[in-house]
Amino acid sequence: MHPIVEGLFQGDRRSLARAISIVDDDEPDSHIILRQIFNKTGNAKTVGFTGAGGAGKSSLIEKLVPALQDLGYKIAIIAVDPTSPITGGAILGDRVRMRTTMDDQNVFVRSLASRGAIGGISRSVRNVIRILDAAGYGLIIVESVGAGQVEVQISNVVNITAVVLSPQTGDSIQAIKAGLTEVGDLYIINKGDLDGSTSLYNSITDLIGDTPRKPVVIKASAKTGSGIKDVAVNIDKLLRGKGDNYRDQEKRMLEVELRDMVLNMVEEKVSAVLREDNRYHDFIAKIVNKELDPYVAAEQLAAVVLR
Repeated sequence: MHPIVEGLFQGDRRSLARAISIVDDDEPDSHIILRQIFNKTGNAKTVGFTGAGGAGKSSLIEKLVPALQDLGYKIAIIAVDPTSPITGGAILGDRVRMRTTMDDQNVFVRSLASRGAIGGISRSVRNVIRILDAAGYGLIIVESVGAGQVEVQISNVVNITAVVLSPQTGDSIQAIKAGLTEVGDLYIINKGDLDGSTSLYNSITDLIGDTPRKPVVIKASAKTGSGIKDVAVNIDKLLRGKGDNYRDQEKRMLEVELRDMVLNMVEEKVSAVLREDNRYHDFIAKIVNKELDPYVAAEQLAAVVLR
């Protein structure tokens, strides 16, 4: 057994942190670690928090952690942060905002760089969830980067999706544009102490009222603490209610993951072939000189690569 995996199973936080780094950076040992822990996964429940930047996701999660711990959960948090243009790593903004949670030794917090991933979700998130699952964390919270209209992808990697909205920012309109009214299991109107929160609550309730999923809408405030316990109780209720169709949902998520993995492998191999094929550069020169249009060039190259 890989020494990192041994440490992971023994509850060593340093081994846990190292395992996540290896997988996130796709180091050579990453596949070995994932294979060795796979049979120990499938026990944790996952909650994704999504919403526009400034909605207060990090502050809300920080307030929710003690309430969820009171319900018996051992919690880990994955904060998907914007990517640093210099280092390629996470800027770590969410960890800075969750100082109280960072000081709790019973909670594991890790930032991951989005690295330009569609939907504000890093490619490695699924495998980082598996590592935390194998390490014994029963509830894994995933906070997506505020990426606007493509954050619906988070619903493909978590059991339930909480959409965080705030008043006075046009969030009801943005929610429609982003498709967030279609993916949420729970809608949290954060900053419920501000003017406009009741109006936003009513707008979101009207928007999702006819959906067959019947998601819950709650007003809360990370600043005052109002509604926090209600949010925690509803998350717990939703997770327990997923028990009946959990395997069906797990199958759906695995189907999406397997498809993404195959497409990523194909993309990498195609990119490698194109880089080494002189015809690719010849086609570019012809397109620049208007001797060939991009569509014909793409069809001809695809025929070469996929033959």
